[in-house]
Amino acid sequence: MLKEVEGFIFSEIPYGETSKIINVFTKEYGLIGIMCKGAKQVQNKNRAFTLRFTYATFNIYYKENKLSLFHSATIINNLKNINQDIVLISYLSYIVDLTNQVIKQSRDGQIYDDFINTVLKLENKLDPLVLTNILEIKYLNHLGVGINLDECVVCGSQKNIASIDGDKGGLICLNCLTTEKIVNKKVIQLLRMYYYVNIKSITKLDIEESLKKEINFFLDTYYDRYTGLYLKSKDFLKNIVSL
Repeated sequence: MLKEVEGFIFSEIPYGETSKIINVFTKEYGLIGIMCKGAKQVQNKNRAFTLRFTYATFNIYYKENKLSLFHSATIINNLKNINQDIVLISYLSYIVDLTNQVIKQSRDGQIYDDFINTVLKLENKLDPLVLTNILEIKYLNHLGVGINLDECVVCGSQKNIASIDGDKGGLICLNCLTTEKIVNKKVIQLLRMYYYVNIKSITKLDIEESLKKEINFFLDTYYDRYTGLYLKSKDFLKNIVSL
């Protein structure tokens, strides 16, 4: 039966001399493989719809737990701004790779919504580092290593929070402070905002550079310490933007 699904192409794999398999992240079915016959050929009408990072509505012959068959597609957003900017492409590559790991751990439909909305905000040229950090903090629960942003991770106190430490796993109060640096209170406020904000509703991101770097450093440390993920696209991104 022909079905219509919204999705985003994570990767494409050559198949034979003229065909390819695309791996598409969909809200309905998660990540699915779709056989696209003849789509490697330059003159094929469907070639443009089967490229990596395509966001479209796909008409497919869906087969559960098997390769589905491509019929046609309609582009939802051509992501022109992203495709013309190497920095934005690098951010997109990283969040695609990260999302690919997250959906191996969870089938929550919210993952798709958060991913797509982040991509669209990148396309609208909102701050890519902030958007990526927001997505990263939202993904932690799906990875099973969520952060407690309400109390000290050492003693449980909700008062006099002075620092946040990636290795220790969260907030540190004044009484439990050892070698951790006291951080600007705005850092903790922003982390809470990142966690609770609806990405779709974001229209403006105007955050001080020093605060952004503090948050990014914390999340990098936290991911390294608790997720076990190593993504080459993150290393490439760091080289591109010198984070």
